[in-house]
Amino acid sequence: MNEEMTSRIPIRRVGSAQVLLRRWWANHVLIGIDHRAVVEKVREDARWSPHFAFMTLMSAGIAVLGLLLSSPAVVIGAMLISPLMGPIIGLGFALATFDSVEMRRTLRALAGGIALAVGFCALLVLLSPLQNVTPEIAARTRPNLFDLLVALFSGLAGTYAMIRGRHGTIVGVAIATALMPPLGVTAFGLATMNAPALVGSSLLFFTNLMTIAAAAAMLARLYGFAPDLSPTQTRLQATIVIITLVALAVPLALSLRQIAWETVALRQARETIGSHFGRNARLSEVEIDYRATPIAVSATVLTPRYRRDAEQILAARLQRLLGRPVRAEIDQVRTEDSETEAMQVTAGRGLIAERAAGRVAERLALVAGVDQEAVLIDRVGKRAQVRSAALPGADIGSYRTLEARVAAVEPGWTVTLVPPAADLPDVEFDDDTPSEAGADAIETAVWAAKRLNLPVGVSAANRTHAEAVEAALVEAGVQARIVESGSGGTVHMTWLAPTGP
Repeated sequence: MNEEMTSRIPIRRVGSAQVLLRRWWANHVLIGIDHRAVVEKVREDARWSPHFAFMTLMSAGIAVLGLLLSSPAVVIGAMLISPLMGPIIGLGFALATFDSVEMRRTLRALAGGIALAVGFCALLVLLSPLQNVTPEIAARTRPNLFDLLVALFSGLAGTYAMIRGRHGTIVGVAIATALMPPLGVTAFGLATMNAPALVGSSLLFFTNLMTIAAAAAMLARLYGFAPDLSPTQTRLQATIVIITLVALAVPLALSLRQIAWETVALRQARETIGSHFGRNARLSEVEIDYRATPIAVSATVLTPRYRRDAEQILAARLQRLLGRPVRAEIDQVRTEDSETEAMQVTAGRGLIAERAAGRVAERLALVAGVDQEAVLIDRVGKRAQVRSAALPGADIGSYRTLEARVAAVEPGWTVTLVPPAADLPDVEFDDDTPSEAGADAIETAVWAAKRLNLPVGVSAANRTHAEAVEAALVEAGVQARIVESGSGGTVHMTWLAPTGP
């Protein structure tokens, strides 16, 4: 009997402690919370409305422009006005209360906001001449476990601020969680067919969404929302939250492990290469392609002494350190003690120019649909030229846009893309002056004529309009003449045979 009583004493103590803790929580914490007002505020922020749609569009536009410009300040502005936190916290409260009607309503608002943001951002990316991966875009393509923790703490903070009426905290939570920028990167991935950006940013947004919702559900239950749920429903809530967090944590933990390994690998590569060439040498840059097989390590070393077999020796050392096959490419730039600094600067500039030339040639070949060997490169003059293949569905203006995009990626280079002799656009007029589209058509014709070195024929029913287009072309340095009277309300431009040298 005594043993039985003794075995029950700890259970009673634990049980009484739980009762006391719950009583204290109810009397000192929950007593000051207006649950009805909180629920009404959450539902108001979580519903679809014209205000919600407008703010989503504005936030999405600001976010994608900030990403393309790689401007952290602009991206932060998009975070501040994004309304997506409302439906996500609303989803968490719906999970906490097992309110299926509210859950469907918040999911509809959230799905509509996501579709609106991604569609609008993708349209802006397609219209933008800048479509390269900036640091702000790249930063949101590799989510890891730390991102999940940030979302978890942000969800707890945001829900607490909502429950306790401290809405000013939401500003900091919005910046920390960054819901809209990942959607902007997702749209960028869709518009540019960039699979890594699309997949990585989608995973980051889904991680933020589900983690914030789970955190909101946990804190809402802790603060007494839906106290009438059965033990079975409560256990189901806990199971859903745990499964969600574990399902997200596993791939994110693997991603964090890979990022940590890559960081260590880069440090070890720098130390190994630096120690091999000695104290008088200097590393200009070290790059590692982790996806290559074997791993490709490339480096530029400014050294007064050339070392033979450096690539083989360093590849073997790095392979032992990293535990994976390694291929090393080491560019050794000789320097003399008396002119070390000057030669370092010259060598560095030469290597930068060499890599820039490679990037320009690669991009031009890609957009022109030709092999990279077909691109003519003048490294000294920073000029690049390629004759484009006929691209399916491309008009003459498309080639002009492609040239502008390549030129924007590599400032300082003169990029020339010679298009095929595709049909020229017609020139529309507003009264006696070309319309905005008509002026752009003339500029496109001038651009193409200078690259193809061909004259342009002009025809129109309105002689005055034809003469105006002819004069604009001649003024821009293009051979042009009126060839026939034409018909219709627009001015038609055609290619003419060369007139000789």
